[in-house]
Amino acid sequence: MAPTTDNASYSGDPGRARASLEALRTEIAKAVVGQDPAVTGLVVALLCRGHVLLEGVPGVAKTLLVRTLAAALEVDTKRVQFTPDLMPSDVTGSLVYDTRSAEFSFQPGPVFTNLLLADEINRTPPKTQSSLLEAMEERQVTVDGTPRPLPEPFLVAATQNPVEYEGTYPLPEAQLDRFLLKLTIPLPSRQDEIDLLTRHAEGFDPRDLQGAGVRPVATPADLDAARAAVAKTTVSPEITAYVVDICRATRESPSLTLGVSPRGATALLATSRAWAWLTGRDYVIPDDVKALALPTLRHRVQLRPEAEMEGVTADSVINAVLAHVPVPR
Repeated sequence: MAPTTDNASYSGDPGRARASLEALRTEIAKAVVGQDPAVTGLVVALLCRGHVLLEGVPGVAKTLLVRTLAAALEVDTKRVQFTPDLMPSDVTGSLVYDTRSAEFSFQPGPVFTNLLLADEINRTPPKTQSSLLEAMEERQVTVDGTPRPLPEPFLVAATQNPVEYEGTYPLPEAQLDRFLLKLTIPLPSRQDEIDLLTRHAEGFDPRDLQGAGVRPVATPADLDAARAAVAKTTVSPEITAYVVDICRATRESPSLTLGVSPRGATALLATSRAWAWLTGRDYVIPDDVKALALPTLRHRVQLRPEAEMEGVTADSVINAVLAHVPVPR
């Protein structure tokens, strides 16, 4: 049963809000096997009002994960399948001429929702990819000079196939930087895959989440209370300096042509605060920063071609930076 939201004391209780958001993991596990880190990342993004890029090979339940999150959080969701012929107006909406009134009226696109699943975003050309930039950053869509605000909460969860796959258009750095987190969805372990096949053999239908037992366990009111609590999470000057030192170190790495920008440093501070609150603390410690460094920073750096040819990855560079930057005591 979904929690009620008409009780003011309930909606403003950060303890119960934390419990509700933690319950999302259990609820999503009814449909998605073995993706706890990705679930946690999506919850962190919701707390930070950020967006998420999910990368993995086809068939690892990226789409199912987002659909299940929307069902468990009791928010509206829409899905857009990005294809080479998709137009920007197919995402944002457009003006439609009404022959009865002899006037143009705005027909909202699928971006007007709480949780937008942008499926295979890197299979559409840059012009259509960029149609999401204003929505993601300003939380509005401008059509014919008129800004139109998007609903709250609003999160874009975009899936993409690895860039080596045929028919992909790599996202430009400016758009990658708009995503708070980049979560990699790995292939399941042997036991997780056995559990997955067992569920299907017992009649599990990924298109019927209600039949799988997925129910709303958190609401937008819980999310509001949680965000207010995260905003009160204490960050010491030493932790702030630690975040800055990590990001500055990426700019000096010989393996990178592009290091983490100040926007990336701000993002790492925000995700560290959200993770600290989710784990039950009202202050940030260095381990919080380390825990969120990879998903927050991996898409904000650019490898040198020669380093890439030698097998260096963004994750390995960030791990090396974390190993060398002094940790505050």
